[in-house]
Amino acid sequence: MIQIRCPWCGLRGAGEFRYAGDVRARPDPASATPQQWRDYLYFPANPCGPVMETWYHRMGCRRYFTAERDTVTNEVWTLEEGIR
Repeated sequence: MIQIRCPWCGLRGAGEFRYAGDVRARPDPASATPQQWRDYLYFPANPCGPVMETWYHRMGCRRYFTAERDTVTNEVWTLEEGIR
């Protein structure tokens, strides 16, 4: 089972969390083309290796936090841990 360390509640099973998306730059609404919006909304990156993600602790403190996850090994590190 994947374990995720909530910055406020500590180490918990992944079932307590909800994936809330990749951390990536949003296109500028004033200058983005329709193609840029489509790419942003419907074609998320799917890289192999470490990615920055937003998670929601739905069965705990109900807070959002940013974590780094390795898509190959599924190891998860929160930014607050500072360990890699």
